[in-house]
Amino acid sequence: MWVCPRLCPVTPTPADESTAIELRYEDGTIRIDGLEESSISPSSLRTAVPDLETDRRTDGFRVPAVRYAALRAALAETDAAVDDRVLDLESVSALESAYELRGYQTTALQTWLETDCWTDGPAEPPGRAPAGVLELPTGSGKTVIALTAIERLSVPTLVVVPTIDLLEQWQRELEREFDRPIGRFGGGEQRLEPITVSTYDSAYLKADSVGDRFGCVVFDEAHHLGGEGYREIARLLAAPARLGLTATFERPDGAHEVIEEIVGPLVHRVDVDELAGDHLANYDVKRLEVSLTPDEREEYERNQELFTDYLARSNIEMRSGSDYQELVKRSGTDPDAREALLARQRARELMFGSEAKLEALAKILDDHRGDRTIVFTAHNDLAYDVSERFLIPTITHQTGAAERREILERFREGSYTRIATSNVLDEGVDVPDANVAVVLSGSGSEREFVQRLGRILRPKSDGGRAILYEVISENTGEERIAGRRRD
Repeated sequence: MWVCPRLCPVTPTPADESTAIELRYEDGTIRIDGLEESSISPSSLRTAVPDLETDRRTDGFRVPAVRYAALRAALAETDAAVDDRVLDLESVSALESAYELRGYQTTALQTWLETDCWTDGPAEPPGRAPAGVLELPTGSGKTVIALTAIERLSVPTLVVVPTIDLLEQWQRELEREFDRPIGRFGGGEQRLEPITVSTYDSAYLKADSVGDRFGCVVFDEAHHLGGEGYREIARLLAAPARLGLTATFERPDGAHEVIEEIVGPLVHRVDVDELAGDHLANYDVKRLEVSLTPDEREEYERNQELFTDYLARSNIEMRSGSDYQELVKRSGTDPDAREALLARQRARELMFGSEAKLEALAKILDDHRGDRTIVFTAHNDLAYDVSERFLIPTITHQTGAAERREILERFREGSYTRIATSNVLDEGVDVPDANVAVVLSGSGSEREFVQRLGRILRPKSDGGRAILYEVISENTGEERIAGRRRD
């Protein structure tokens, strides 16, 4: 079994320190002094590190901290002396994890560990900086893989997560597994430890001040790094080892290409169908098409026509999020744009929450009286309608943390067998076992669909099959939305 050496900062003592290239971490960048006095030309170094820029303030050079590993690898190919003072890592006593990985988990971890490495020159033992993203289905144990990766490297590690719920889950798991204090950035706490977990929001604020304190960073739900702000987290950290975890790597906006640049490429993918039956529950997907009532149809067509007529007059095609933002922007000053926006909203409310959908849900719930069921909606209003009509507890973004925990705990113990939610449980929450999911409404996102499916795929003790229902209003724009998420 290959064991990764520590990613401690290597600080060789050059024969002549006056001619050494000195590397330091400063506010999310690597400051490079002495390059022009060395035998290396900046132009040749830019071939391997294109981000290398002249720093007129110091008469030296800089690169973003994310390029630290690439910079060290490039310098290792030369005979230049390097005084590396970038990483300021505390010693981490050997970590031990009690988890025994399944075969597919071992393969995923090993693939990541064997990604490209950086070396510290012939006089030093090679140090490996694995970097890349693992894509595995929800419920397949991505957290277990990450814990084992942290154990293997045994270096200061930052775990970045999207929600407070996930922050608390990771903190509990890390404390239980490694029996040591775990740092925390988020939820009102700012405490640094060799192993620290942070929300994306807190990491965005802290990264430039702690970017030299970690040898490894784990990005849970790594697709969030595609956002304009969050991607700066990865750019400001010098950590050479980088692990991204996600159930769906590719983003419709193409931002996964940015993630490849700042975390690493997708190095291993496991499809849901590869695990169904052995490690995840077998599952079925049933699509139910329902009809609007005559009154709903009339109102839907009237609002849809008002909306599309405005688009035709204004040359807005609604092919991307920027088109929608343009419509919202215009609605602030143009009454016709505002009327069109409200008409679109009303048409969507009709197709997402039609009377026939609620009748279909009633039949599904009746057919699955003994099953644990999660009802997914796209908006709070529909979630509350479901809650009131069927007396089902509901979790939305407006639900307080204590109430949310109580609902999930009662669902886990069986006091509640049904819950409804508007997107909150799509990711970042440890949802108790369920075997039926009902998608009453949703977006065209493949990621959202995979995450919702993952909520019912944990292995069943009785070997039973999981089932996901999609309830679609026929002859509406929802057919196109549902088609996009299944493409």
